[in-house]
Formats: sequence, C-alpha cells, structure tokens
Amino acid sequence: MNYSLSLANKGQAFRSLFSNCKALTDIPPILPATTLAYECYIDMFNGCTGITRTPKLPATKLEGSCYSGMFKGCTSLEEAPELPATTLSGNCYFQMFEGCTSLKYPPKLPATTLEHGCYASMFLGCTSLTHAPELPALTGNNKYWYNRMFKNCTNLNYVKAMFTADPTTTEFLTEWLSGVSETGTFVKNASATWTNEQAG
Repeated sequence: MNYSLSLANKGQAFRSLFSNCKALTDIPPILPATTLAYECYIDMFNGCTGITRTPKLPATKLEGSCYSGMFKGCTSLEEAPELPATTLSGNCYFQMFEGCTSLKYPPKLPATTLEHGCYASMFLGCTSLTHAPELPALTGNNKYWYNRMFKNCTNLNYVKAMFTADPTTTEFLTEWLSGVSETGTFVKNASATWTNEQAG
C-alpha cells in the first residue's frame, strides 16, 4: 500500500483514518510531519487489533490532543514508538495507548515541563506493562498531568517519578496507580518530602 501522510499541519487531518480496521497490518513506516496541529492524529489507529508495530513519529512541536487515542485498543502492539517532543501541549498523549494489552515497551518521556492532561490515561489498562517510563518532569502548567496514567496496569511494579509537589494537595495524580501490582518499587525525587504511600 502506498501512503502519503505528511499533512499533519492540518487540524484533524487524519482523525479516525483507520479506526477499527481490525484486519489492518500494513501501516505507514513513518508519519513525517514534525509540526502537528490540533487533534491531527486523534484515534487514527484506534481499535486496529492487527497492527504489531507503529509508524515512526518524529514530531517535536505538538498541539492539543494531537496523539489522543491514536493507538487505543491496539491489542497486538508490543512496543511504542519514540516520542521525542520535549515541549508538550494540553492532552497531547491522552489515551494514546489505552487498552494496549500486549504493550511491554513504553516510550521514553523526556519532557521536564508538563501541560494540562498531557499524559492522562496514556497507558490505562496496559496489562503487560511492568516498568513505567521514567517521569523526569518537575513541574507543569494547570492540572491532571498523570491522572489515570497507569490505571489497571495490573503487572506494573516499577515507577520512577521526579515531581516534588505534594500529591495530596494537587490534582495531577488521580487514580494514576489504581489497580497496579500490589508489590514493587517506587523511586522518587530525593527532595520530595511526601511518602510513597501518598503518591499512590
């Protein structure tokens, strides 16, 4: 199949393009756009249960909800693509891999400043995930950065998060570790004054 998918500077350009194409296995090797528009890839491969790999995603300039739900429900997907952006936008990765029950290898998340809801529900229900990607961000704008991020990741047993804000007085961790493994390792910033129990 011949693809030409380089117009992601147009809002909702590829919204739900292959959504629920359960027999789809031949996908583009790369989505070459480096500057994304609002909701440009939202739900693009949602429910594509036959895909085992993803396109390369080289974008470094993101707009709101650009990757939202992109691979949601891709139950055969084991490895996530690299996500090199360090400047995020609101809800940019919302539900990106939700329900990817075979996902074992998450992407690195290099951003150090977060935006509203940027990682919310990103890996919700990824039951094969055992190690979370390191979360180096110290601060961010607005709220809800990690809400439900790893909810129901039943085998998740390692998390490293560098935020220092008291999780009991903020609104960015709602249910983020709800339903993960009951035993495991949580690594926090040495400057954090709260306990690990307060983070979960």
